Amino acid sequence: MNVPATPLSRGLSAAQTGDFTPLPRAEISTIATSRIREIANAAMGRDNVAAFWFGESDRPTPGFIRDAAMASLGRGETFYSHNLGLPALREKIAGYLATRHGSPIDADRIAVTGSGVSALMLSAQMLVSPGDRVVIVTPVWPNVTEIPKILGAEVVRVPLSVVDGRWRLDTDRLRAALTPQTRALWLGSPNNPTGWTIPRDELSAVFEHCRKLGIWVVTDDVYERLTYGDDAAPSLLPVATPEDRLISVNSFSKAWSMTGWRIGWMVAPPPFITELTKVIEYNTSCVPVFVQAGAIAALDKRDGEPTVAELRARLGQSRDLLLKGLRRHAAIEAPEADGAMYAFFRIGGRNDDMALAHALLEEVGLGLAPGSAFGPEGEGWLRWCFAASPEKIEDGLDRLARFLEHNKTTK
Repeated sequence: MNVPATPLSRGLSAAQTGDFTPLPRAEISTIATSRIREIANAAMGRDNVAAFWFGESDRPTPGFIRDAAMASLGRGETFYSHNLGLPALREKIAGYLATRHGSPIDADRIAVTGSGVSALMLSAQMLVSPGDRVVIVTPVWPNVTEIPKILGAEVVRVPLSVVDGRWRLDTDRLRAALTPQTRALWLGSPNNPTGWTIPRDELSAVFEHCRKLGIWVVTDDVYERLTYGDDAAPSLLPVATPEDRLISVNSFSKAWSMTGWRIGWMVAPPPFITELTKVIEYNTSCVPVFVQAGAIAALDKRDGEPTVAELRARLGQSRDLLLKGLRRHAAIEAPEADGAMYAFFRIGGRNDDMALAHALLEEVGLGLAPGSAFGPEGEGWLRWCFAASPEKIEDGLDRLARFLEHNKTTK
């Protein structure tokens, strides 16, 4: 949507123009609203809705994590903490990453943030100026594309496509988009909403291309532990040096079922982290100590690793159950989901995904996210979060079958 520049958006004051309309700067009106929330809000307060629209587990945070946070509160740890996070947590993250990736990561490269999305926003604030060119692989969680736009960047989308039942990236097309004029590449793998996971050789080739051109790479690694086949998704952390223009963003939300805690982290070059201290101060100042206490417990090998393993096993079962159920219907195309916690599928003859999502909600009480929420590449698709019990998945599939029976379509 193109919004014409107004005197206020060109930097003139209200006193100079006589326009006292209480509006934000014009660029904000171009930011997309959440289509997922549009569907969810339509069902608020309704009974008998099977909701699979949000990306979170249907189970609460494990007890040992909650206990650690409550113990911290019991000790009265309710004061400000360091901008970059508790030293104990930064060291814990460093040790966790070293174990996961087989290479040392110093704590001075790590910052604790008030969620993964906050880390993405902080990365953008540190890197992006108005007019900068940012390349993003899509479809993707809308926050990833809208954050650079808030800062006035130009977003270039490089779409995934389905080949032989799996989502694929045309790496030649991506490299062509990564010109010397590009400031940064945002890359999420495993991808939300498709589950696409970039192969290690493709990831390395893209990184080398960016390294040669001096392009920053921001990887959204929030789903790296949620893969089906490998223990973790390919990462750039083992191959990058501390001097590389790489920012790895992560979160406790998904692998440890801590979505409501709002705590994440990022790994970046030490000089970047030093300057980041100021930007965190002017955003959130710090993450609550008791929340960080829970995060320290989550990374404990004795309890944390079995928790992640158990979650992955449950997700794998739910994923297989859901994809099998979707593929029973000839009208449905459901590509393989290699990672994350979503099935991204479409129903033949149903190209208006917003109308379809509303119809599913109204007719059978099935709450799914519309594909267009993740960009134009997702139009006609639906996202189903399978981080739910088999019983809930089966109930959702029954509702979908009733809808298809009552609304015959052809592929």
